Amino acid sequence: MGGTRAVALLALGSFAMGTDAYAMAGLLPDIGADLGVSVSLAGQSVTVFTLCYALAAPLFSAVLARWGTRTVLVTALVVFVVANAGTALTGSYAGLLGTRALAGAAAGLFTPAAATAAVALVPPERRGRALGLVLGGMSAGTVLGVPLGLLVAADAGWRAALWLITGLGAVALAGVGAGLPPVRGAAAPSLRSRFAALARPRVAVVVAVTFTQTVASLGLYTYLEPVLHRVADVGSAVPYLWVWGIGGVCGSLLAGTLVDRTGRPALLAVALLGTLAAALTLLPWSGAVPGLVLLPLLVWGAVGWAFVVPQQHRLLAGEAGEGAGPAAVGLNSSATYLGGAVGSALGGLALAHGLDARWLPLPAAGVALAGVLFHLVAVRGAAAPAGASGPAAPSGAGADGRDAGPGPRDAGAGGRGTATDHRDTNGTGAAGGAPAAEALERNTP
Repeated sequence: MGGTRAVALLALGSFAMGTDAYAMAGLLPDIGADLGVSVSLAGQSVTVFTLCYALAAPLFSAVLARWGTRTVLVTALVVFVVANAGTALTGSYAGLLGTRALAGAAAGLFTPAAATAAVALVPPERRGRALGLVLGGMSAGTVLGVPLGLLVAADAGWRAALWLITGLGAVALAGVGAGLPPVRGAAAPSLRSRFAALARPRVAVVVAVTFTQTVASLGLYTYLEPVLHRVADVGSAVPYLWVWGIGGVCGSLLAGTLVDRTGRPALLAVALLGTLAAALTLLPWSGAVPGLVLLPLLVWGAVGWAFVVPQQHRLLAGEAGEGAGPAAVGLNSSATYLGGAVGSALGGLALAHGLDARWLPLPAAGVALAGVLFHLVAVRGAAAPAGASGPAAPSGAGADGRDAGPGPRDAGAGGRGTATDHRDTNGTGAAGGAPAAEALERNTP
C-alpha cells in the first residue's frame, strides 16, 4: 500500500474517533428516553469516553511501546469497532457506560499510534502534511462528523448514528489490517518522562490552563442541545452545531497565522480563553433576539478550537525544555480529554441537582475566567524573582518583554513555525524539533 493511501486510511480512523467522542452530545435526549434515564445521566457516557481516552493515551502508549505500531493500530480499531457496535445494540444504561469506556480507551490507543505511523510511512519532506491529515481527522470528526451523525439520527434513530461510526471504523480496520506495512516510529514517551515534564513549572501551568479551558468548552458542549432548547427554544440542534463547527474550522486555520504574526503564543492563548468566557457569558441571554444565539456559538467554536494551537506551540518551542516537547504535548493532550470528562461530569451533576440548562454556560464561563486568572498569577509569580525593580512582565512575556513563545524560526524545521505543523499533538514522539536552550530561558509560564 502506498504511503498516501495508508495515511488516508489512518485519517479516516481518526475521523471516526473524533466523531465518536462527541456525537453522543447531540443524542443525549434520545438515548435517555430510550434507556429510561435523565439527560444528565446519559451525559456521563461522554464523561467515561473522554476519561478513558485521557488515561489510555499515556498509559497504553507506554505499556505497549514494545508492540509494533501496526499491531497497536489493528488492536485499537478492533476494540473500537466492537465497542461501538455494543453501544448500538445495548439495552441498558450499564451497557452504555461500559461500551463507551471501551471505545474511549481504543481511541486513546489509536490516535498516537496513527501519528507515529504517518511519520514512518512518508518521506521526511511530507511528514508535516501527513501528521496534519491524520491529527486533523480527529478534530474534523468532532467539528463535522458530529452534525453528520445527528442528521443520520434524525432520520433513523440514535443507534443508526452509532452504526455509522462503527462502519467508518470497520473500513479503516479493513484497510489497515490488509495493507498497512509494519512501521517503526520513534518510541512513545515513557510515563516517567511524562511525569518529569509535568514537574517543570512552565509545563504544569500550560497543562493546567488547557485543563480549565476544556472543562469549560468541551464540558459544556456535551449539554449543548438542552442548553439551546432552553435559551432559544430550538427544535433541532443540528444547524447550530454546524455553526459551532464552522467557527471551529476557521479558528483552527487562523490561529497558526496569528501565532506566526504576533510571536506571542502565550498572550494569544490568554486572549482566546478570555474571549471564550465572554461568549459563554453572553449565551444565556442571546435567545432574546432571533438569530443572536449564533454569534456566541460561532465565537465559542472558533476560540475553543484555536486555543490548542498556541498551547501546543509553546510546549514544542521551549516551555518543556530541550527534548521534552513530545512528553509535554502528550500531557497536554490528556489534559484536553480529562478536562472534557470533568466538565461533562460537573455539568451532569449541576443539571441533576436542579440547575436550569439555560444557566449552565455561566459556571463554564467562570471556569474559563479562572484559567485566565491562574495564568496571570503564575506569570507574575515567575517574573517577580527575575526583576525586583519594575513591574512584572506582561502575560506571556519574558524578562525582556518578549512573548513566552519563540518566533517563527524557533517553532520547527524549515521555519514553518506554528502548531499547525502538528508535531504530534498526542505525544507520540513522532516528530518535533528541540528548541535552543536559550529560548527556554526567556520563556514564562
